[in-house]
Amino acid sequence: MEISTDIKMSRVCDLSGTRANNGMSVSHSHIRNKKLQQANLQKRRLWWEQGNKWITARVSTRTLKTIQKKGLDSYAKSQGINLNKL
Repeated sequence: MEISTDIKMSRVCDLSGTRANNGMSVSHSHIRNKKLQQANLQKRRLWWEQGNKWITARVSTRTLKTIQKKGLDSYAKSQGINLNKL
């Protein structure tokens, strides 16, 4: 992973790694322009039961739905994420 010298923070999900998608906006006359479809990121405090603490993370809404279904610990294990580092 390349370290950027930019001060600006990239829009990447902390847990799933979801990032922006390149796409095209197509007008009625079929003129195509490039656009960037950003991930829907939310800053959330998530309760980690096994670690007995709150974790603050920028998480996509799709990941939040999966965490509600599976649980934070099992989702992090399936993604290979160490929650102690967050």
